[in-house]
Amino acid sequence: MSDAPPPTGASDVPAWQPPVDAGMPSQQAPAPQPGPAPQWTKPTQVGLIPLRPLTLGALLAATFNAFRRNPRPTLAIALGSQIATWILSAGIIALFLWAALPRLENTAAEDSDVVTAGTVFAAVLIYLVPIFFSVIAAALLQGIVVIEISRAVLGEKLTLRQLWATAKGRFGALIGWSLLLMAALLLVIAALTAIIVLFITTLGVVGIVLSVLLGLFAIAGGAALAIWLGTKLSLVPSAIMIERLPLRAAIARSWTLISGRFWRTFGIQILVSSILALATNLVSAPFSFFAPMIASLLDPTASDNPSAIIAFAVVYVVMLILIVVLTAISMIIQSSTSALIYLDLRMRKEGLDLELARFVEERDSGVAPSGNPYTSPAARQPGTPLA
Repeated sequence: MSDAPPPTGASDVPAWQPPVDAGMPSQQAPAPQPGPAPQWTKPTQVGLIPLRPLTLGALLAATFNAFRRNPRPTLAIALGSQIATWILSAGIIALFLWAALPRLENTAAEDSDVVTAGTVFAAVLIYLVPIFFSVIAAALLQGIVVIEISRAVLGEKLTLRQLWATAKGRFGALIGWSLLLMAALLLVIAALTAIIVLFITTLGVVGIVLSVLLGLFAIAGGAALAIWLGTKLSLVPSAIMIERLPLRAAIARSWTLISGRFWRTFGIQILVSSILALATNLVSAPFSFFAPMIASLLDPTASDNPSAIIAFAVVYVVMLILIVVLTAISMIIQSSTSALIYLDLRMRKEGLDLELARFVEERDSGVAPSGNPYTSPAARQPGTPLA
């Protein structure tokens, strides 16, 4: 059998290959090389604090920078309220003494005990007046400072008139809260005093022992209770002023925000209070130390030299003014601390920093902000104006 020749042209046909895209390279492209790592972006800060949860250092720095940033309105209300309180209190006490002392001097012997007891009771009530005025003044100052902090975070700097107008309508709730605390404290003191008097008058020596034990227990237990309740309720003024909540809702709001953050809140407040107390003592100590020395140098024989009396009076007045100013600054800083803790807790728990950044972005771009950034998430409604 002879070999047959292959079909004509069969060996000339090339094997099939996939079509080649002219835009593709003939060889596999190398894998892309990794580029530089993305850079860290600093959190937005348009005002007092960066819009993010605050570290301890950032919170402390903002606490003391808040006063430096806009001192005029806050210091004005702090000094004005203190001076007004002192004048009103001194006037009422002077009027009481002017009316009570002649009565004591001219009272008959058989009525002296009754009149003396009544005068002492009236004096106790009268001396509550300065406390009453101090509570109201502190409430007004705290409200103004809280509003100032909330606006400073957004990069705004308001005058005292603007701050007062913004806080309008909320002072009643804030003063009511302060008076409620004062009333609760006085009620506890009155109840404790009544129990001690009852023990002493009915049980004799045993009552005295029980009264001492009760007093020690009340001091220890009362201090612990005051620290716990004071910390848990320390954000009530911020909730009243910033979120414009009624008193009952503000109490619940403070309690909820501090849940799980009690020790951090308490630690920051104690740290700031300690720093302020130390600074106040360091500044005022030289005046307390040198005032008697100046009087002794000018009048070593204690002969009531007019020059020594005038010098001592001048030093005393300067020290008094310094104490008033330092007290005012301390009140401002402590109120700022509570407001910043409130904002920090809301940023940690509710993402308030994102809402504030949105508000600032809309405002700076010329778009009317769509709502109040400080409204709580549960009550947030579009179109709510910034209070």
